[in-house]
Amino acid sequence: MATLNALDLSRALIACPTVTPENQDSDGQAQNVLQEALEGLGFTCHSKTFSDVNTPDVTNLYARLGSAAPNFCFAGHTDVVPVGDLDAWHVDPFGAEVTDGILYGRGASDMKTSIACFAEATSRFIDRHGSDFGGSISFLITGDEEGPAINGTRKLLEWTKEQGEVLDACLVGEPTNPTTLGEMVKIGRRGSLNGTLTVYGVQGHTAYPHLADNPVHRLVRMLDILISETLDSGSDHFQASTLQVSTIDVGNPATNVIPAKATAVFNIRFNDLHSSATLDKWLREKLDAIVGDYELEVYVSGESFLTPPGDLSDMIVAAVKAATGREPELSTTGGTSDARFIKDYCPVAEFGLIGQTMHKSNECVAVEDMEALTDIYTSLLERFFKKNG
Repeated sequence: MATLNALDLSRALIACPTVTPENQDSDGQAQNVLQEALEGLGFTCHSKTFSDVNTPDVTNLYARLGSAAPNFCFAGHTDVVPVGDLDAWHVDPFGAEVTDGILYGRGASDMKTSIACFAEATSRFIDRHGSDFGGSISFLITGDEEGPAINGTRKLLEWTKEQGEVLDACLVGEPTNPTTLGEMVKIGRRGSLNGTLTVYGVQGHTAYPHLADNPVHRLVRMLDILISETLDSGSDHFQASTLQVSTIDVGNPATNVIPAKATAVFNIRFNDLHSSATLDKWLREKLDAIVGDYELEVYVSGESFLTPPGDLSDMIVAAVKAATGREPELSTTGGTSDARFIKDYCPVAEFGLIGQTMHKSNECVAVEDMEALTDIYTSLLERFFKKNG
């Protein structure tokens, strides 16, 4: 059995234009590439496509080597964001070119290369220990992380549970490092609540405001109440929660008309001092203080969560330090990831490449960083199964 090469596999994965939401069918192509590589290592693979009435079908992959516990899981996604302005790229976004030691392409940072490093690290580990190493290694790969995340990791986890699969620990390969490999491990994430506030009034002439009811004025007062209050000052592992208004829409082209309604959209990134339920209650109490007709729609993309520092983070830190000489910060900054679903099944942390170019034109990673990341993942497997196998 030949050891897999992370660079070769990365280039093959990047060559599949797995853009969410434009070309999700190609996630099957990328995952077929990965499945073939993993089956060559002895993995049993399951390709699962999940559906929902209001969202595209999504292809996902669960692969496992071994049947014994403990089961260490590598998790990630093969879908990528759109390339944006093609003229801003100096290379083909799906050409997977290597120039001066740099690999370019959409998904190079976020996060096809991490998946390839997972695979090479597993290959190295099997070369050293064989397939009977006193445990199992699994891959949990989705094509719906950059999209609505409805037909992806959440449903794949439900399926694995129905099959009797148990995950004992999980590493997600998101690009966690701000500027240098080895800077940061994510051990949690803030929650994210999106609110759509619609305020209703009575349309009328601006010269006769007493005959109308201006919803814009009431909306402004409501938003002022929300943004004027400090939600908290942060907690032991989280920064302070924040509320940001992202848009205000009236849709009124006339300067002499008081509109009938006004809408605002806002987002709250919240720490472990809150839940979406407590924030929903707080919002409605504040808004009810302003007399008038309104509607509030709330969508929660994830609750805050924390994997407390312990065995998993200790092993990741030790593996990073051995490979890079750096001791990474244990952080909960940034947006959401699919770790928000995995945390309900097992301890989970995130560590991957540098995120400076993710979602940008000319997304890229250094090949030497990929090699170091593969060393880190290999070392993590060694440490995990030495301790738990």
